[in-house]
Amino acid sequence: MPDITLITAALILAAYLIGSVPFAVVVSKAFGLNDPRSYGSGNPGATNVLRSGNKQAAALTRLGDAAKGVVAVWVMRQFGSAAPLAIALAGVAAFIGHVFPVFLGFKGGKGVATAVGVLGAFSGYLALASAATWLIIAVTTRYSSLAALVAAIAAPAFAHVLIGQPAITAACLVMAAMLLWRHSDNIKRLLAGTESRIGQKKRDAAS
Repeated sequence: MPDITLITAALILAAYLIGSVPFAVVVSKAFGLNDPRSYGSGNPGATNVLRSGNKQAAALTRLGDAAKGVVAVWVMRQFGSAAPLAIALAGVAAFIGHVFPVFLGFKGGKGVATAVGVLGAFSGYLALASAATWLIIAVTTRYSSLAALVAAIAAPAFAHVLIGQPAITAACLVMAAMLLWRHSDNIKRLLAGTESRIGQKKRDAAS
């Protein structure tokens, strides 16, 4: 019988590879669009794909990026271990794969959509709480980046209350820290009052 530890390790690697799939590049190519790394912020993410003017391509990119987090956690549950630590590691691995994708020379997107997918795979209630937080901040401030940052910071607290598993809470903390780091330019603009609001032309939105 295969060693569950080896299977879990292999599935964590698989989760990273799933996260590394560059949907922004794949979808753009399928739609005959320019490589998203060649314009706008240069981020291979849905928001930058939207700058091409093709909303369908952007929507499919966002859906694909979120699905990576869901699939990575699902595969771990189905074929590996259902232990909270294994689930948490699979989710973080998929998120890291999006941010540092092996298929794009480790230069990926900011990870918002993939993080949402991971949260949803951890718990539907966790994803709903985080999404509600994003919506409230986005509607009241019209800053998409601020909404994403507040939701990311709130996610570990939601995980602690709704799930109560230290490994899942720790995974949310890791993703929150990385999202804050990846949004450092947005944070600087927010503090300077120069960040674009929803409905305005975005300078470097979350993707």
